Amino acid sequence: MSLYQEIDTAFKAALKGKEQLKLAVLRMVRAALKNREVEERRKLTEAEIVAVISSQIKQRREANAEYTKAGRLDLAQQEQEELRFLLSFLPPQLSEADLKAEIAAVIKEVGAKGPHDLGKVMKVIMSKLAGRADGKVINELVKQQLTALTQV
Repeated sequence: MSLYQEIDTAFKAALKGKEQLKLAVLRMVRAALKNREVEERRKLTEAEIVAVISSQIKQRREANAEYTKAGRLDLAQQEQEELRFLLSFLPPQLSEADLKAEIAAVIKEVGAKGPHDLGKVMKVIMSKLAGRADGKVINELVKQQLTALTQV
């Protein structure tokens, strides 16, 4: 089953089960997917659908951080539940060890020599790991590994 069909099936199940939180999240995801299809003027590929869902996940993480900082724990909790639900549509997230190994392989592949090659490495690694890890985490680990190259 394609990811688009999976989202549609989950939407119908949430509608029948009267699960308001899931329904609201899926409505937003479907709207974002539809907007992207209108922009592209074609059906989205699986990778593009993953990118849209990843964008929704990023929004939830940022909102969660803001609500927590503002002391609105009720809203932060809701964002956290929405985040958990959205993550269920993505492929399993990579562990930090697997992520470091992937990054090391890409650094070697592109021939990066130091922090000035961050852009080259990020371009390749983000396309390779789309939806399987958080972009901020990837960025931090890439910076660490590139910095370590100059210290050796």
